[in-house]
Amino acid sequence: MSAPAQPSGESVTSKAQLVEYLADGCKPVEAWRIGTEHEKFAFQCDDLRPLPYDGPRGIRAVLEGLQAFGWQPVEEGGHVIALLKDGASVTLEPGGQVELSGAPLETVHLICREVNDHLKQVKEIGTRLNVGFLGLGFNPKWRRDDIPWMPKGRYAIMRRYMPLKGQLGLDMMLRTCTVQVNLDFGSEADMVRKFRVALALQPVATALWANSPFVEGKPSGLLSHRSHIWTDTDRDRTGILPFVFEEGMSFERYVDYALDVPMYFVYRDGAYLDVAGSSFKDFMAGRLAALPGQLPTLGDWTDHLTTMFPEVRLKKFLEMRGADGGPWRRLCALPAFWVGLLYDRTALDAAWDLTKDWTIEEHSALRDAVPTSGLATRFRSGTVRDLAIRALAIAEDGLKRRVRLDAYGRDESIFLETLNNIAQSGVTPAEDMLADFHGRWAGNVDEAFREYCY
Repeated sequence: MSAPAQPSGESVTSKAQLVEYLADGCKPVEAWRIGTEHEKFAFQCDDLRPLPYDGPRGIRAVLEGLQAFGWQPVEEGGHVIALLKDGASVTLEPGGQVELSGAPLETVHLICREVNDHLKQVKEIGTRLNVGFLGLGFNPKWRRDDIPWMPKGRYAIMRRYMPLKGQLGLDMMLRTCTVQVNLDFGSEADMVRKFRVALALQPVATALWANSPFVEGKPSGLLSHRSHIWTDTDRDRTGILPFVFEEGMSFERYVDYALDVPMYFVYRDGAYLDVAGSSFKDFMAGRLAALPGQLPTLGDWTDHLTTMFPEVRLKKFLEMRGADGGPWRRLCALPAFWVGLLYDRTALDAAWDLTKDWTIEEHSALRDAVPTSGLATRFRSGTVRDLAIRALAIAEDGLKRRVRLDAYGRDESIFLETLNNIAQSGVTPAEDMLADFHGRWAGNVDEAFREYCY
């Protein structure tokens, strides 16, 4: 979740301005970039406890330590809550998860270098503080009540509102981590095609990256508990968005959806105002109870768009949101997977051919089943494993056609190797973890902190 946007830009009085805002994201192919975001749990190495914000080994100390690498602090209410450098940011999640929001870069090679440099930095700070960083989709040990809340105003508002809309929203905030990829589009038609393919194949990504099978030290019966969390967080703003597959999908149709999603907050004068449940449409008419007579700005619209949580999210780019956080190789593999599918026209057409006749009922069934059964999930006459193998082959061909080479002459398809191994085996990372839990870990989930620490 991003640092606060300042209320800026022109006042918003019409839906056309909001549509134009999204349409301004269209870019020529040569300007397309890749952005990767990943979250990780911070913990004390000696007792595996979560970090508080303050204290000699707190989150503030981590953020202050990172400033030695040139990161510039962003403060809210006297607290450092984010860091900025060279188009990238390090942000603070509700339960102290540390997120890298990477800069927009041209190749997966550069993305992986950025991830590697960041992990080296946090590891150096962690070694100094005796703090570790865990790459899993759901915290395997801590109870919700064990986790300190971070001092960000928007989180206090969401903390109050989330339990009104679902049973698992606070778990989403405090106990989950994800890796996501942000990709560009060239036109409205290109956005629609990419949106549809990405939504259809999110369950495949969920299965390939599934590595959150534990809750409070025990197997939960799920392979991606993180993915399951989203099914009971807030149905106003989550899910697969069936309208994306309908005739007439457009920037305007997404704006209509976003306008129907209740607001959380408005940021004014360095503070968040709680407007949870209010309508952005009322705000545009000057009828927001908390700011009577005031109109929103495009900065307010930008903030509001960050509070949509579907499986794929549209801003001025598309965000792929279906994967559990994970180890270094899978952090690099996610951009490779989606770039291969979506940034090569032949690959995008092939991926659309794979998914275009799926029904809404099939999309929903996949979304609901994959967190439990992963690659073994049945689909038509086969399984999600079969879909994963086909999707990976399409992605690999797409990456090879891009011909983006590293210093050793290797193209970006090298980052798919770890995924091909998972798909061919049919065994998700979560199932490997469960085998370890019942075998060499002897039922002690603490071993996950040691083996999956960056």
